[in-house]
Amino acid sequence: MKIRHAAGLPILAMAGAMTVSLTGTGPAALASARPAGTAAGGGSWSAAAQPMTVRRPFGPGCSAVPRTGKGSFTGMAADPVATAASHNPVLSTLVAAVKKAGLVDTLNGADGITVFAPTDQAFAKIPKATLAKVLADRKTLTAILTYHVVKGRKTPADLRRGRFTTLQGGAVATRGSGATYMINNARVVCGDVPTRNATVYLIDTVLMPKS
Repeated sequence: MKIRHAAGLPILAMAGAMTVSLTGTGPAALASARPAGTAAGGGSWSAAAQPMTVRRPFGPGCSAVPRTGKGSFTGMAADPVATAASHNPVLSTLVAAVKKAGLVDTLNGADGITVFAPTDQAFAKIPKATLAKVLADRKTLTAILTYHVVKGRKTPADLRRGRFTTLQGGAVATRGSGATYMINNARVVCGDVPTRNATVYLIDTVLMPKS
């Protein structure tokens, strides 16, 4: 499956045969998802949750996050990740997609994960007709969204040069240093954002799993 955004190359292979490493919604889905292999940087899917270390979020996109209220960094830290994202004004498309896929309880019930969260601007790179088709196909949508989730709370140090197995079953590659990090071909615009059960990295491009 591949979407080429920008410059009018909307290509989405809507492969009905795609398999998704998700056996249902709710906390049991993450517990039962155990793709082969161990994630670089620490922890397999069966590993215990990593404790949260509070750090200051970084990146140019952090300026768009409200300074106060539930959508602020302080407010988001108090809520589980799907709920926290719903209060963030730059993640409205992602939140709508998570609801359509029925993944709210799965994400909120997970214990110690990292979410690479595409911003509204990231989704805007996808042609509207293509995005509408994806949002209407729950199986494909679930595969895409679960490709943005990895086990364990990843720190910037973990992302310097890593490869992590996702809930979808595929792998993402990370690299970077300082305040500049890449997740596959996506740039982190606001990183190391804590929520009650997850660490979130806002990214500028929707990640696409291989078909």
